[in-house]
Formats: sequence, C-alpha cells, structure tokens
Amino acid sequence: MRVIDMHCDTISELYALKKEGGEASILDNQLHLDLRRMKAGDYGLQNFALYINLKRTEDPFAECMGMLDTFYTEMEGQQELIGIVTSYEEIERNWEEGRMSALLTVEEGGVCRGSLALLRDFYRLGVRMMTLTWNHANELGNPNRFIIEGPEAPRFEPDTEHGLTERGIEFVREMERLGMIIDVSHLSDAGIYDVLRYTKKPFTASHSNARALASHPRNLTDDMIRAIAERGGVAGINYCAAFLRDWEDESQAVSRISDIVEHIKHFKKTGGIDCVGLGSDFDGIRCGLELKDASALPLLEAEMRRQGFTETEIEKVFYRNVMRLYKELL
Repeated sequence: MRVIDMHCDTISELYALKKEGGEASILDNQLHLDLRRMKAGDYGLQNFALYINLKRTEDPFAECMGMLDTFYTEMEGQQELIGIVTSYEEIERNWEEGRMSALLTVEEGGVCRGSLALLRDFYRLGVRMMTLTWNHANELGNPNRFIIEGPEAPRFEPDTEHGLTERGIEFVREMERLGMIIDVSHLSDAGIYDVLRYTKKPFTASHSNARALASHPRNLTDDMIRAIAERGGVAGINYCAAFLRDWEDESQAVSRISDIVEHIKHFKKTGGIDCVGLGSDFDGIRCGLELKDASALPLLEAEMRRQGFTETEIEKVFYRNVMRLYKELL
C-alpha cells in the first residue's frame, strides 16, 4: 500500500549527527527512516521537516538554513529513488517514473523572525508546509502551555486564551496566498481556532492525534477534528506513545499498532474517513515502537484490514486524503 507520511524529523537528526562527525546518510542509517526502508515500506511521499527548538539555539534562522543545506545535500545523487517536489504535478510525475517524493517542511515558524520576506524566501527555497509554532511562543503565536515545576517532569495544558498574534494572522494569510500549507500541530487551542477564523482554505495538523483517547494537549479535541474535516483538511496520526494513550509511567510507554488504529477509528467516527492520514513523527519520538521504522507500514495496513477497514478506507488514510489536499493546495 502506497504511503504518504506528513511528518518526520530525520533531516534534523542527520544534521545533528553530521555536526558531531557522524557518517549517517538519508540512503542508509540507524534512525527510523531512510530511503532504503522507505522503499521497503512502499512509500510514495515523505514530508521532511526542518525542526528547530528556539530555546536550544542562539540563531534559529541559521540553524534552519543548515538543515536546509543538509536536506538538499542528502538528496543529491538519489534521483533514481526520490525526487524533491514543490507541486502536485511533480508528485504525480515522480510516481509515474517509479520514484518516491520528498516534500520540505519547517517545524517552527519562529525561524522567519516575524518577517514575511523570510517566509517568502523559504517558499522560494522549496518549503511547502510550516507549523506556526513548536513548544515555545514566537512572533506568530503560542503553543499550548509547556510548564516545568521544580524537579517534576514538564507538562502541558491547553491554552484557550493566547492564539495567533497580529503578525501570525498576516502570516497565515500570506501562506494561503503563496500555496504554503498551514500546519497547526503544536499550536495552542486558541491558535487553531484563530487559523479557522482568519483563513479560507484547508489546512493540516500534520502529526496530531485525538484528545478524546489521549489527553495530551498536543492532540485535537473532537470539535477541532470536525472543524478541520469541514474545511477539507487532514490530520496525520502520530505514532508517539504519549499521544496514543495516557500512561502512568511514560518511561514504560510503547507505541502499539492497535492504539494507532483506535485513533484512526475515532477520527473516522468524528470527522469522517476523509480527514485522517499518517504523520509518524519518526526520528522525533523516543518511545518503543511496534512500527519500528519506515519498512514496517505493511503491519499497520494488515491491522486496519483485520479490524474491518475497507480497501478504499485504507487507501484514503495511507495516501489518498493527503493527495487530495496537496492537489488543492500545491
């Protein structure tokens, strides 16, 4: 079954490894995802995110540009396997030629420094999707609250008051005009409703699950799921165990295929089968995984079939829903 995955952090991991003198490559590595295992998993397209933590870099823009260079450098010489895409037509052409596709995204709108000129420059450099925030407030808006209390582990709580800034509203309107897909994963509850208020086109939550099944505020409420579905958007199911169910001890958390299917079923029940896709978060998650890497996606297909999903429904979740979104927006 052809796979489209809306989010992985593989490029950011390769960038970090190379800074430390590592030898890993996009073709073959010890991470969750490389081209060899993508091919084995029947991937059609992978969104490759440039992930930035604003609190761990002195110059987020320069760090992002370094990752951008890693992306293009790693893709050089791999044209027989994969082609970089910026439009729907290029995706179709790659598939006709038997190649996978790579779509470039940014996970942290703060790399633009609040500058619409930099947003447009990232578009010119091939970026076609961007989250407005990660886990820290920036010039564009706010995530749900990330709270650290003394020696306790950090926790999140919903923020229903602080959403997009005025500049953030300008950004989402410009992203719509350009054809850069708005990604509301990591955005606050208030921010998601601001995106609904100030935009007209479909958008995505590239790697967010259902809050009804796992209470983490990174997940979507049923009302959000319905709103995204009514707009024609798609949410990608995240394989991270913390977003699949509530755990008393997260150190013991394991991402189970059956839990992934439960979230797909919930999205189907709440927003319809057309609003759900895949957003693995490979190489951005640290838990144990039954879907151990990109080669293992046939196991998810088999479990969905075992639990009564039709062939058409599985195709929609695995790739058709995202392709519909990309056809409209790219």
